[in-house]
Amino acid sequence: MTGRDSTAKRRKPRASKRLGEDSLRELALHYVGRYATTRAKLVRYLERKLRERGWDGEGRPDTDALAARFAELGYISDRIYGEMKARSLAARGYGARRVEAQLRVDGLGEEDRGAARGEVDARGALLRFAERKRLGPFAAEDPTPERERKQFAACLRAGHDVSLVKELFSAESAEAFEGVED
Repeated sequence: MTGRDSTAKRRKPRASKRLGEDSLRELALHYVGRYATTRAKLVRYLERKLRERGWDGEGRPDTDALAARFAELGYISDRIYGEMKARSLAARGYGARRVEAQLRVDGLGEEDRGAARGEVDARGALLRFAERKRLGPFAAEDPTPERERKQFAACLRAGHDVSLVKELFSAESAEAFEGVED
């Protein structure tokens, strides 16, 4: 038996304390203090905690109102989150479509997603993706037509525009692709 197994057996299961108004607010404060989040993600988190632990108050707690209050206080901002997330994904090489999809999943509205779209440099993101994955001009060896097709598809799955990907794969070098203006 490893040390972890013996510790797990000795540990008693923690009694899950039902949530009240104060404990729900404290849980929300802890979550926004630890993670960058959106209103929708905070509501999903609180709803999950309520399902897991139960509610000790009367009626159903208004998690939407709590998230709106946190946004009003400046604890969370969908716009700032969207811009930060867009920059982060673009820096990892993801294209505008993939960024848009992630922001939609994170619960951002159209206006906030629109503001975040401006944070994505499509050409730079594609270059970072191709370099990281060793695709196109960054490939170690000349790819076979089958391998090039797969690399092309990988770029499309990463959310890059078809015409931009074609441009990358037809470029003689990364510098040649980089030097072309939009």
